[in-house]
Amino acid sequence: MIFFLIGFMGSGKTHWGKIWSQTHGCTFIDLDEHIEKKEGQTVADIFEHKGEKYFRKIEAETLRSFKGLNNTIVACGGGTPCFYENMQWMNEYGITIYLSTSSPKILERVLLEQEKRPLLKKMNPAELLFFIEQKLKERAPFYNAAKHILPSENLSNQTFGNLFSKVQSSF
Repeated sequence: MIFFLIGFMGSGKTHWGKIWSQTHGCTFIDLDEHIEKKEGQTVADIFEHKGEKYFRKIEAETLRSFKGLNNTIVACGGGTPCFYENMQWMNEYGITIYLSTSSPKILERVLLEQEKRPLLKKMNPAELLFFIEQKLKERAPFYNAAKHILPSENLSNQTFGNLFSKVQSSF
């Protein structure tokens, strides 16, 4: 059983993925970190030097390399579900969980890490909020195709525990 955590940047995919994997004895994989190790450069550098098209291709290939993994939680990049039929593939080979987060909450979280996110560095809060709202609208059809939608503001260790038990009992 493999769980794919999806959602916008700042929704808590890596944060909760690490906590849930430790609590439930699962392996944790951050897709972007996995790609960075494989490529020997940051996602930002890949985008800058090789382009988004190259990154999305590598992302899809890397994602598919996880097929057959068991007891694993994968934190996907915010755009992962939107390319190369990744959402359909994740739904076929695992359990998708969308960590739904409001745009004001995303803004609050992203502002704390704005310097780490090259695409967002030069935006003021109003521009950033507009960007977040536009991207959320674009990505909504993909995100909402997840098997489970969890509001990220109300997450706890028990949230995943309940879902984990429910999924295990259905196999």
